Parts: sequence; C-alpha cells; structure tokens
Amino acid sequence: MNRLNLITLGVKDMVESLNFYRNGLGFEVVVYGDETNPDVIFFNNAGTKISLFQLDRLMKDINETNPPSVQGGFWGITLAYNGKSKEEVDEVFLLAEKAGAKIVKEPETVFWGGYSGYFQDPNGFYWEVAYGEDWEFDKNDMLIISKG
Repeated sequence: MNRLNLITLGVKDMVESLNFYRNGLGFEVVVYGDETNPDVIFFNNAGTKISLFQLDRLMKDINETNPPSVQGGFWGITLAYNGKSKEEVDEVFLLAEKAGAKIVKEPETVFWGGYSGYFQDPNGFYWEVAYGEDWEFDKNDMLIISKG
C-alpha cells in the first residue's frame, strides 16, 4: 500500500469551496451533481487527486451512528504545492490571496534552506507553498522523493 490516490477534504460550504478552488486558484474540477448543490467535486490535477465532500456527510460516511466531530482549530493535516522557483511560490500566494485565502505565513527562507509560506482555504485547511533549490520533478510535475 505504497500509494496515495485521493485526499478528500470535508468542507462546510461546497459552493464556496468550488468557487475558491476552480474560479480563484484555477484548479480543473469535475462536479458531480448540480453546481449550486454539488454532491462531490473531484480535482483533475496532476499526481495525487483531491476531492471535496460536505463535512457533515463525510463524518457520517465514516460512522453513521457515531460520527467523529470537529473540535475546531488545527486538524493535523496540511496540503502542499511544491513550486519550481521562489517566483512561482510568490505567484501562487498572490493567486490564493486574490481568491480569498487567509495568508497565515508569508513566503520566506525557512530552516531547511527552502522558501515556504502557508495560507488557509475558506474551510481552514492549511496549504504550504514551498520551493527547494535541489528539488527535482518527474514528467507529471510530481516531486521526486529520494535520499540524496
């Protein structure tokens, strides 16, 4: 089981999230159901796929009789976009801010030598946008992970 195919984010407002990701950040999406009340939204991005699903429905999907609850705050998950330059990181931040993201940490040189910052989407999910000088990408723009 050395593969991650899909990350599903439980969101509070499907339409707001659709507008943020598709219209604001430019993700290509496939919407199942009516766009004014989507059942599920899949991102047609390179690499690991993302989907959006109504949070209360997702909690019930996990356990209908005793669904987990969200206590607020940090949920212990971050998503990452790995850029190929500092300029690309800055461009993504400008795009995210214009789309309505909350900038949590402006991009800066960080302890591991890269360039990184964080923003939150309308549902509070943290996205890291980072660049590393020694990073390599495959033909699908996926970060190559290797021990140097």
